[in-house]
Amino acid sequence: MKKPFIAAAFAVFFAGQALAAPQTYAVDPAHTFPRFSYDHMGMSKQILRFNKTAGTVVLDKAAKEARVDVTIDMTSVSTGFEVFDGHIQGADFLDTAQFPQATFKSTKVVFDGDKPVSIEGDLTIKGITKPVTLTVTSFYHGPHPMMKKDAIGANATAVISRTAFNAGKFAPDVGDEVTLDIALEAVSE
Repeated sequence: MKKPFIAAAFAVFFAGQALAAPQTYAVDPAHTFPRFSYDHMGMSKQILRFNKTAGTVVLDKAAKEARVDVTIDMTSVSTGFEVFDGHIQGADFLDTAQFPQATFKSTKVVFDGDKPVSIEGDLTIKGITKPVTLTVTSFYHGPHPMMKKDAIGANATAVISRTAFNAGKFAPDVGDEVTLDIALEAVSE
């Protein structure tokens, strides 16, 4: 009689462990857009985005741990004006001929309760890596309403210096301070 009870207890324990295992989510490129904005000579705030992003997010909600690994196709920059897209991709700014990708790899994710509130990591642009802390302004974890899979969604923001990444032409007339505003959605693999 004790053996079936012990076997059942182990089964329940290990089933609980499986539920608490880290889950990997693939970035949804149709709903993930890193945007950036900067002051344009005191006249306006320019808002641009990148159209191609890939990566993964690993979330262990029970342990309150996560990892983020994202790659941005810098050639997909979208200004709304094709000639300006090419200008931004030039050597004085993004230099996409030599550095077609930027990456962000988290080093620490800070949780408040069940939700991440900040993501510390290394941002690499033009071969230069700098620490960046993203502030998470919204977070969702639950079923995707259309795909019927586990999904996450988040918005996060940070401010970086473009001269720190060797992209500072025309600074300070064109603002050196760049605000990153990332909208991310990812679905379980």
